[in-house]
Amino acid sequence: MFEKGWYGVHIEMKTLSDKGVNMDLFEQMSEHEQVIFCNDERTGLKAIIAIHNTTLGPALGGCRMQPYKTVESALFDVLRLSKGMTYKCAAADVDFGGGKAVIIGDPLKHKTPELFRAFGQYVESLNGRFYTGTDMGTTPDDFVHSLKETNCIVGVSEEYGGSGDSSVPTALGVIYGIQATNKVVFGDDELKGKTYAIQGLGKVGAKVALRLLEEGANLYVCDVNEEAVQSVLSRAKELGQSVKVVKGNEIYQTDADVFVPCAFGNVVNDDTIDLFRVKAIVGSANNQLLDVRHGKMLHERGILYAPDYIVNAGGLIQVADELYEPNKERVLKKTKGIYQTLFNIYQEAEKECITTVEAANRFCEERIEMRSKRNNFFAHKKRPKWDIRL
Repeated sequence: MFEKGWYGVHIEMKTLSDKGVNMDLFEQMSEHEQVIFCNDERTGLKAIIAIHNTTLGPALGGCRMQPYKTVESALFDVLRLSKGMTYKCAAADVDFGGGKAVIIGDPLKHKTPELFRAFGQYVESLNGRFYTGTDMGTTPDDFVHSLKETNCIVGVSEEYGGSGDSSVPTALGVIYGIQATNKVVFGDDELKGKTYAIQGLGKVGAKVALRLLEEGANLYVCDVNEEAVQSVLSRAKELGQSVKVVKGNEIYQTDADVFVPCAFGNVVNDDTIDLFRVKAIVGSANNQLLDVRHGKMLHERGILYAPDYIVNAGGLIQVADELYEPNKERVLKKTKGIYQTLFNIYQEAEKECITTVEAANRFCEERIEMRSKRNNFFAHKKRPKWDIRL
């Protein structure tokens, strides 16, 4: 059906690109169903939409805006990210496939309402095969303009019919992930009495930090935003809990029980892996492992790794649910399932003597394979799982 393994293909493609191998376009997108290049000279729109796999349903994935240096680098990014969304949707048990979009441009200089309207028209031309919304470099307000051209937009504010702040279920998913991890490492899923090293106090990281403090945990925190740090320190003082502020790479060397990366990716790499003294890594950051081999290295060191796309699925669950009309209670109930999914992956990894990344990938691939049999069963009437906004 498609080349197995998310992290492995990511690195393989990157290596080819780094070595300057001139790959044919169709060779690069060989695992993907469709890649659309969007060009609108009047607005300056240059975008790529990649649909990886729609076995589970229409493709769903965010749209990021970055000043890519080359079209090749933009293509590499969108192909990698769209494949990741296939796995993420399968893991979250939403009836959507994997897709992603990138807009080539500086988000601080090149954004205009007309550019996002033009982008919306290209999304609309796919006739419901692809749903998108905010990602790195874009905001919900940008897609208010796209929403005027297509209904295939998610993640806008509640005033425009959206489901609101997706960082709430994302942070909750991280908490459930930590609890499942604690169950395996410590024998109980209590948050209290343990120490966590949180890297990044943005929308998600700050919510995770506050929840852990309220549960009686102690923290190490690291963030360049002093205001965010002070907010956590103030709350800790009110609760009588300990928070130690560290800088830069010091966050990797703490004596915390669990490292919680909630900022940027690739934080588990050759330079950091020997610094870790924690028992587990659980966080919301995407692509935490620089290379698939780093997952094996963590395993060899006895550090339990929670695959990021399992843990950070709360936001995806919310935007997918939005297409059936927003329902916060339903989102929170489904997000709770992250606990059991991750716990099952831990058990499978131990049983089969494989890494947690391998177990997570296998879990997703088996689910996609099983659902493909259901989705090949023809029926004239639209099934409830795809009775969504179009």
